[in-house]
Amino acid sequence: MASEQTSSEYISHHLTNWTYGYLPGEGWKVAYTAEEAGLMGFKAIHLDSMLWSIGLGILFCAIFWMVAKKVTSGVPSKTQAAVEMIVEFVDNNVRDSYSGTSKLIAPLALTIFVWIFLMNLMDLIPVDFIPGIAGQVGAAMGHDPHHVFFKIVPTTDPNITLGMSFSVFALIIFYSIKEKGLGGFIGELTLHPFSAKNPIVQAILIPINFILEAVTLIAKPVSLGLRLFGNMYAGELIFILIALMPFWIQWALSVPWAIFHILVITLQAFVFMMLTIVYMSLASSTEH
Repeated sequence: MASEQTSSEYISHHLTNWTYGYLPGEGWKVAYTAEEAGLMGFKAIHLDSMLWSIGLGILFCAIFWMVAKKVTSGVPSKTQAAVEMIVEFVDNNVRDSYSGTSKLIAPLALTIFVWIFLMNLMDLIPVDFIPGIAGQVGAAMGHDPHHVFFKIVPTTDPNITLGMSFSVFALIIFYSIKEKGLGGFIGELTLHPFSAKNPIVQAILIPINFILEAVTLIAKPVSLGLRLFGNMYAGELIFILIALMPFWIQWALSVPWAIFHILVITLQAFVFMMLTIVYMSLASSTEH
């Protein structure tokens, strides 16, 4: 931790994204402080989150493309064996949990699992390493390193996790309408869970059903995104708090927490993938 920073300043610095947006009175610019980033509101983009998420997505595609290009039926390389193990693991989960016929689900599940795992994996890099390099680069360019923000774990940004979960939500809506028809989809929202043979009573129940089903439907992407964000944000915060402690305590605490966190980052990727598969299966099912 830099001696010039207090503990609260250090924590705030590590939890602030590299933000570009519209600041009232000053126009479009990179936020110089956490307060400026907050004032930009929705007219802003987190450059670090976009950089790392897109970069890790390209890395995922590149690794799998190179393995697919060099795949052999003989003795596989270690990389090929690892990729085949991941593909088989995801494929088995899709076969067990997805009841539909779409060929999109398995590639979607594989992409979600590996991409989120890679983004989560960035949390194991020491909290001061890459941000420290970014600060040195900023200082070389004439900027105060304390005002150079650079987060490296995209899944600690709710914009990333909710963006992914609402993309899944869009697919849920699409497949619900595709498999059940527009009328079936609307009926699912308005005729359940309460129904009555009397048409007048049923008409009264429609708005009640719609409210209940709409809340349930919207809760899926919100909980999906916030679950991933909350777990990864808490993990990152613990690493930051450990970094505030004396050096010998840091090693005593960070190593066990990092080992445990390997389970957390893998589990969170798995949970996001499995819930996506289940939600897509429910959307493709014609049975309520």
